[in-house]
Amino acid sequence: MDDEQLAALAAAVTVEDDIAFDGLHVTREDDGYRFSLPDLERVGLDEDDLRRVARANDEWVTNWYFWHDVAPREGSARYDFLRFLERVADHDAPTRTRGRGGDATHGTTFEPTEVPDRYDALEHGITREWGQLHVSVELAEDGYRRYEVRHVADADADPDDLVDHLEPREARDIAKFDAHDRYRPLKTAPTLVDGWRFPELTSAEVLELVETVYPATVANWHRERQGNLDVDHWESTMARQSGIYGVVQTWNRGEGTEHVERVANACCADSQCLKRREWQYDDDTELEADGGDGAFPCREPCSMVVSAARQWTKIEGEETRTYEFELTPSEKEQIEAIVDRVADGDAGDVREADFRDGANRWRARYLREKRMDEDGNLGGVPTDDAE
Repeated sequence: MDDEQLAALAAAVTVEDDIAFDGLHVTREDDGYRFSLPDLERVGLDEDDLRRVARANDEWVTNWYFWHDVAPREGSARYDFLRFLERVADHDAPTRTRGRGGDATHGTTFEPTEVPDRYDALEHGITREWGQLHVSVELAEDGYRRYEVRHVADADADPDDLVDHLEPREARDIAKFDAHDRYRPLKTAPTLVDGWRFPELTSAEVLELVETVYPATVANWHRERQGNLDVDHWESTMARQSGIYGVVQTWNRGEGTEHVERVANACCADSQCLKRREWQYDDDTELEADGGDGAFPCREPCSMVVSAARQWTKIEGEETRTYEFELTPSEKEQIEAIVDRVADGDAGDVREADFRDGANRWRARYLREKRMDEDGNLGGVPTDDAE
């Protein structure tokens, strides 16, 4: 503990103001200072005595100093997020906001007054997951904190095998493209590339990095914990679409909510987005589709969902027709396998020599050669009779 921290402690305690934080209580009374911990009390201290007792219990004092002079303003989203990273229990917060990788599955939380236990854990590092980010916080000198962020897939990787970055803004480039160098329009898609590490971040820097990779997630997570997450449901979101997206309003034609269930299952499953869907059809109609178990909430259908819904609105406006094809049972199953593989995003994982898999590229090419004509019509049957 340095002199600045001791001076801050003494300055913070006056006749009018005292300190009461995480089990540390310091007051100034007529006969001197009172310094109290859960299992210790010293009274009648002059300033020199106060400094001596504070040095002997430095973890309590440095903990107070960090959360009051280094961390963001108490009660803010950033402050609560840093407490979340450090696994400080917040019994008033909804369980679901504690998130995946949280209390029930990976490690424990610490009561606010369990400062020595939390400091012991910080010596070895306390970890949390936030989407695909693996965030570790450790103690630095004089009770300051240092944070490290890497991909969850690299949680156990040797640091020498990862590429180090020093500036949080460099995360913008990492998050821009997936492992196949394709642009990631949905920042919360589970397609963040691995192989990198941001060591030695300050509290301000780790917040900047998290908000760069997953914009607005900390703010919405905090609003939910405060009970004021402003959710816009499907119906109201679609109702305000205009221009080329105004067509989606025609999809709600009093035909129930099955179409929205399909949208939610297709777009909002954990395999597609790491947010936890909180929006429903409307205030009175909850969707049966699983909303996921992500750490941070989704408060409204995103622009990707709206854009996809625009396309489906046009497609679903068509009348069904009957086509007649001839397929062998294996060919029918192969088409089903191709749809499954593409929908699950793993068509590219099919090995070239695995000819048992219906989505094998050579098998697909063979099927095309056999069942599609030169114009790409399945079974030689045109989509439109006029063709």
